[in-house]
Amino acid sequence: MKRTSLNAWNLSLGRAICGDVQAGLEREWLVTNGLGGYAAGSLLGATTRSYHGLLVAALRPPIERWVLVTKVDEELRLPQGPVLKLGVNEYHDGTLDPQGMSYLDSVCLEGDIPCFRYRLGTALILEKRIWMEYGQNTTYVQYALHGSYDEGGEQEREPSLLTLLPFCVARSHHSTLRGDPGWHFQVEQDGNRYRIRASADTPVYQLIVGPSARFEPRGLWYWRVLHRHDRERGLPCEEDVYLPGIFHLPLMPGDRVTLVLSAEQEPPATLGGPQHEEQVAQAYAHHRRRLKQLLAVADRSVEDLAQSDPVRARLVVAADQFIVARPQYVLTPTGKRYLQLSPDHKTIIAGYPWFEVWGRDAMIALPGLLLSTGRYSEARGLLKAFASSANQGLLPNRLPENAAAPEYNTADASLWLFRALDRYLAATGDWTLLKELFPALEEILQWYMRGTRFGIGMDQRDGLLFVGLGTSDLQLTWMDARVDGCPVTPRRGKPVEINALWYNALACMESWAVRLAVDATRYSQLRIQVRKHFAERFWYSEGGYLYDVVDVDGETGKNDSALRPNQLFAVALPRRLLSDEQARSIVERVRAELLTPLGLRTLSPRDPHYRSRFNGDQRQRDNAYHQGTVWPWLIGAYIDAYLHVYKDNQALLPLLEPLVRHLWDACLGTISEVAEPEPPFTPAGCFAQAWSVAEVLRCWTLVTE
Repeated sequence: MKRTSLNAWNLSLGRAICGDVQAGLEREWLVTNGLGGYAAGSLLGATTRSYHGLLVAALRPPIERWVLVTKVDEELRLPQGPVLKLGVNEYHDGTLDPQGMSYLDSVCLEGDIPCFRYRLGTALILEKRIWMEYGQNTTYVQYALHGSYDEGGEQEREPSLLTLLPFCVARSHHSTLRGDPGWHFQVEQDGNRYRIRASADTPVYQLIVGPSARFEPRGLWYWRVLHRHDRERGLPCEEDVYLPGIFHLPLMPGDRVTLVLSAEQEPPATLGGPQHEEQVAQAYAHHRRRLKQLLAVADRSVEDLAQSDPVRARLVVAADQFIVARPQYVLTPTGKRYLQLSPDHKTIIAGYPWFEVWGRDAMIALPGLLLSTGRYSEARGLLKAFASSANQGLLPNRLPENAAAPEYNTADASLWLFRALDRYLAATGDWTLLKELFPALEEILQWYMRGTRFGIGMDQRDGLLFVGLGTSDLQLTWMDARVDGCPVTPRRGKPVEINALWYNALACMESWAVRLAVDATRYSQLRIQVRKHFAERFWYSEGGYLYDVVDVDGETGKNDSALRPNQLFAVALPRRLLSDEQARSIVERVRAELLTPLGLRTLSPRDPHYRSRFNGDQRQRDNAYHQGTVWPWLIGAYIDAYLHVYKDNQALLPLLEPLVRHLWDACLGTISEVAEPEPPFTPAGCFAQAWSVAEVLRCWTLVTE
């Protein structure tokens, strides 16, 4: 089967984008460390968000993320030549200084490592590569000079001088920093290691260079740096950043020099010493080996996944960015502690840069991120962890950044657990895990049957689930935006996807009980009851699709006929609830009014509540979040439903190709959270979203098999 002509593995952007200020500042890059920490920025180097930074450390993995170094600007003095300023900074008044985009020739991804190439004449190129140490809050920024000087002659034997300007802060990645002329960060030198501390109550971090480097103290503030994306979002958008000093490094063609940024207490002792670059080279080689192993595990049937299926290989690498360690420390006999990175202590970050761990997102994303990538042991550990975290039948909705108690305000996360486990069992046949989890699964369903918190429970008359009865300020389904404390789409009553998931969970438990030789009668009877009532309650014959919510606010017969994508799960989930004619009608209505190149709209444009624009301040965004805004992750439900109705894999590749092209469009190599609901369907929201990547990867694998 012809897949696509797009080589998503060898992903690069050339001068047409890199030389365009607007295009270069709109696009971003991301690298991660498996702890929730990350490095990110715009293609041109300017920090267009407060979340951008070269060292954003997860101080309490996978949360409590602090921006410590926002960026590094570069200046290169050629022998007997001018100083070339390669950085880009944007200030509050629109000033761009310096304007290094004039030298940026291309940006590409080498595996998961962004490589920036600066053309410094006809025969000289400076390359910059950025990666993070897996399992550590450590970033490597490496420079390599290639080619020769234009003029030749004596200067061929003279080094250039690379000057690095590291801009430092110390704050939560959700905030900005305001400086003060009298405030100077503490800088302690230990050989070629420079310990930076902004104040007594902020973390210590280190800037580490090789022995050839010379440090020149500065202690300067750069005032009112602009974060243009935050301004567009109606957020605080100006920041002051501190330059503790600059590094001068001689650089000959063929040389490599590396600045290491670390929030670890004890980075490798060889860093900063005579073996500095050798230690960096080992770290780079280790990073590349791990990447190669990820691709090998994802598909053991091919020798080189990047060559045989570059799209899948690229999505496997993107998936890895969301799989992070859960806080699990081990004490050594000397009293030191280290973070355990074993497969059974992983979880899923919902999105970068600002989301934390969300139970619903993790369960929806698990099949794509962990099963489509062959990471079964990590899937097993995650399923066990979430099953054990249930409280009165509910999985945690969110694990907050501020270390507050988990929030359990979700009606569907527990139901998505059954779907994730069902897919896991189909992939692995790990019936031992089913036996281990079965009591917890029984308890979850018992709570739903008798009723649990937040007005979530079963209507004894029809077996259907209601949510949110007796509440007014809670958002319990995935459509969870609020404005002024009130849900935009409250969906109190019996939501369609909640009941499709409920039926699926009952069917799963019925079959699992039979396998484990447990009495399945209760699940069988209830499943039959739900099936009997689902179509007759939810089918909207006048529209030829399903109501989004029935018995709104608990009022029998009061139904919400808004055309939304939630109904697709009644067709997409493997346990069928509808006739073939009904399923086909739903798919066609969704295709006609909700399907876009980047996913599905959340509301029909014909609906009076439809919002044709997402971007704006927080009120604008929240009001539009589920009132038309496009979500890429919903393409998964559409493709599953389409395959059920038409059984035509070939027709689905054109649906996925725009999402593959999106890998070039916003954050290089990954998929955004949402998109505008009208052409040109501009990406928006988080620039990297777990369930977006997960569902596109799962569907790509499904459709191309």
